[in-house]
Order: sequence, then structure tokens, then C-alpha cells
Amino acid sequence: MSVKTPLEMLYHWEKTTPDAVYLRQPIDGVFHDFTWAQVGEQVRRIANALIAQNFEQGSHIAILSKNCAEWFITDLAIMMADHVSVPIYFTAGQETIRYVLTHSNCQAIFIGKLDDTEHQCAAIDSHITRFAMPYGDIPARFQWQELLQQPPLASSPVPAADDTMTIIYTSGSTGNPKGVVNTFGAYGWSCQALAKALKVSNQERMLSYLPLAHITERVYVEGASLYNGFSVAFVESLDTFAENLKAVSPTLFISVPRLWTRFQMGVLAKIPPKKLNRLLSIPILKGIVAKKIRQQLGLDSARLFGSGSAPISPATLHWYERIGINISEGWGMSENNGLGTLSYPFRRDKIGCIGHPYDGVDLRIAEDGEIQLKGPCVMNEYYLEPEKTAEAFTADGYLRTGDKGTVDADGYVRITGRLKEIFKTAKGKYVAPVPIESLLMENSLIEQICVTGSNLKQPIALVVLTPEAQVHDESHLRQSLKHTLEHINKKLESHARLDALVVVNDSWSVENGLLTPTLKIKRHLIESKYHDLIQSEHSQPVVWQHH
Repeated sequence: MSVKTPLEMLYHWEKTTPDAVYLRQPIDGVFHDFTWAQVGEQVRRIANALIAQNFEQGSHIAILSKNCAEWFITDLAIMMADHVSVPIYFTAGQETIRYVLTHSNCQAIFIGKLDDTEHQCAAIDSHITRFAMPYGDIPARFQWQELLQQPPLASSPVPAADDTMTIIYTSGSTGNPKGVVNTFGAYGWSCQALAKALKVSNQERMLSYLPLAHITERVYVEGASLYNGFSVAFVESLDTFAENLKAVSPTLFISVPRLWTRFQMGVLAKIPPKKLNRLLSIPILKGIVAKKIRQQLGLDSARLFGSGSAPISPATLHWYERIGINISEGWGMSENNGLGTLSYPFRRDKIGCIGHPYDGVDLRIAEDGEIQLKGPCVMNEYYLEPEKTAEAFTADGYLRTGDKGTVDADGYVRITGRLKEIFKTAKGKYVAPVPIESLLMENSLIEQICVTGSNLKQPIALVVLTPEAQVHDESHLRQSLKHTLEHINKKLESHARLDALVVVNDSWSVENGLLTPTLKIKRHLIESKYHDLIQSEHSQPVVWQHH
């Protein structure tokens, strides 16, 4: 297919549907709407302001902000001014901000909505030019309104397919983040392949709230909207998330496993599981109850639901299916523009799979079980890291994903673990933690889990309980967890059976450094934090850290 760049798509909608609303930004509880024509004009003004700075062509410019209309506008303006965007997670601490800005040699940074503006801005060197988005008092050389005083750029430049569009830093689950160099061609191809697979129209509505510094949101929300011409709304804050979601009532909705679990907990806090099961088993009531729950969640208009970035428990997918929410899993990584496999249309018999490869993606399973792929969506390299780039590809040019998997007769892929996460017990047997974690998540009292056991006789699981679990007494919790443990162990080979579930006191978060910004666990850090607890003798099948 002939690949268009994001800028060409902007020019297309600016010309063909200038008055259609593209971006919707809530401020103080009111949505401020931007049409395609208005977005185009702002992009052209900001691009001109950037050109006026005389940065060298192809300079690296960072974006540090929560999702907002100005994030999209900035991203497009950086492209239009012939520079390269370097997004930084809005949850990033000083060390990460400093590392990314230094490693990528950024000349400038756009700073927007943040939770800890002063602290995060302290990590930005004085030689880096600061531009502020219009949110609060952001210390910067140029404020947004000032940038918009520039006349709009009259020309409509189109970058070459092999020009670098963006450097996306991985979330660093195993050390310093790596800078993934993605071209306009790879990004554009991915957005077009996605549009073809999902059959979306310009009538869709999406809510953008997962970090735009992550490839999933950048392709599946920003990219999808640009290549299909539909509107995107943003969330004002964490506190207004639920009401913003209801107000927007999206037709396409993607999330991550941790949030799907939180939504489920929210429903079960209002209707106890036994009562809900009873209501859903009465044919005449099932549809009414399911619809009411979807309305309460703000998802009654959605026709397509997705989950990605980490494995989701099949039990969670089955639970959602009963209330009419069929969640399609997708799988990809920064290194392939988020475009690997997709379980769409939803198939009940394929729950637990990550779907089949997109058209044009060539996927194979290597001898050691690794999933490897090739296609126009794949990155050029890791920025300034030739050795790591060489390690990332096979001799015949396939990307090594680090995930192990199998492919069934229908071409559906199932992940069986990560190569690096597989550990060896004292018995010399190898155990893959991810599939066991996925099984344990069937227990709705469990919010987070880490199966570990390098050099132990048998593996154990560290468990964080949900906030809702607090209402139960310890004997109820112990009984429930013990039942889950016995049930799961029956499904596992003898060397992989868990010795104990160890309930830890503190939850794992981005703030305490135990989750990546995309809410994956940082396994090596969790294992080092709980080293003594992991190594101690566990006399009971369910134990508490504080006992």
C-alpha cells in the first residue's frame, strides 16, 4: 500500500472536513473543542515558532506532559518544522528525565500538564529551550499563547518515508530505557494496517488517557484518529476520569489489564459477585443488567474494546464477556510500532491468545520458542546503541521480541513467557512465571502478582491484594487464596507448582519504582526488595509479610 505520513493526513482532514471536531479538551469541567481547521492552524503556528528558533534540521525535541490536545498539536508541529519528537512519560522521575534528555541530546522541550511540575522541571538543563503548554504556571522561555502569535506556516511540507519521525524510549523494565528510532514510513504503515484491520470510520470517538509517550497510545489513538479522521477527547484529571469517560461515551476503547481489573473491582464493590452471577444467569434479566453496567462504566456506545501492554487474565476476559464487553487482546512493542498481533474480531474460543499477525507482518517461532517478526512496521535501530541494535535482530533480519510463544492451526499466537524472565529452581527445572501469574489473577482479591523462585526448591508468588480485599477478615482471605492456590497447582507440572502465596504489605506503583509507566512489574527490583522474604521458609500455603 502507498504509505501516507501523519502530516499528509492532517492536510487531508483540514481540507475535506475543516469544521468537524477533532480534539476535545476538558478544562474546569467544560470540554473545549478544536476543529480540524483549528488544529491545523495551531500546528502551523507552533511549527513556525519552532522554525524561528533556527535549531539544526532534524533536532530532537522532547514532549513532557500528560495527554491533552496540545500534545497532539505539538507532535505534529515538531514534524512540520522538520524535527524529531522525543516523548517522555509524564510520570518520569528526575533521573529518567535527565537520562532521556541527555542521551537523545534534546535541544528543546515542551512541558505540559504534570503532577509534580517543579520537581520534574528541575531535571531539565538550562541550555535546553523550554516551551510551555497552557496549563498553570510552567517556567519556560516561551508560553503557548506567545507561540500562537506566530503567523501560520503557509507551506505543507511532507517528510520522506525513511526520515526519522520519533525516538521512543522504552519503559525500562530491565535497566536504562533504550531509544527506539521509528521512521515516518514505519509509523504510517502501522497506522494504515491498523485502520484496515479494525475497519474504523471518521464517526468514531476515542478517549486518550494512557501515556502518549508509549507506542500503543501513539498508534492506536493518535495515529488511528489521524488516519481515520475521528475525534479524540482527553481526561481532565484522575478524579474526573469516570465522568469524562461517560461524557465522551467512546465507540472504541482500549485499556491495560491493571485498569480493566480496577473497573471490574468497581462493579463488584457495588454488586457482590454471587448476586451478579445470579442476575446474569436469568435470561430475561441478563441483557438489562449487562447494559446497566456498561452505562455505569461509560462504555455503552463502544463497539470495540482492546487490552494490551501486559498479559490479561483469561478469567477477566470471560467475566467481561458476560456483561457484553468483548475485549480483544493486542500485542506489540515500541520496536514494531505496537503492531504485532490482534485478536479481532473477538473470538471466545481464542481467549488467552494475543491474536494473529496483522496483514504484512511475518511472524515465526524460533527454535528456542522466541516470537520473531519482520515487516514494514519495524524500527530502524536503538539510538546510539549499535550493539543492542545488532542483538535485537537475527542474521536474516527478524526482530527478536524476547517473548516466547506458540502458534495454533488458525495462526493465533499464545505467549508462554519472556525468555529473560524464565528462572531455574534448585531442582534445575525451568519455570515461566507469566502464565502462572495469569492463572492466579482469576482470584478477584488479587491485584498484582510476581511469581519467583530462582534457586528455590519450588516457586512462590508474591501477592498484592486489592483495596476491596480490606473489607474481609484474614480467615476469609486466607481461605480464598488457599483455594485458588490448590486449584492452580492442579493445572501445573510438578516442578512449577507454587509452594506458597506471600501477601506483601505495600502495593507496587510507578511512584515507588516497582512498575514501569505502562504498569508492567519491574521483576528484578521486586525480587531484590523482597529478597529475604522470598528466601525464608514458608510453613503455610498462604502467609502474610507482617506475620
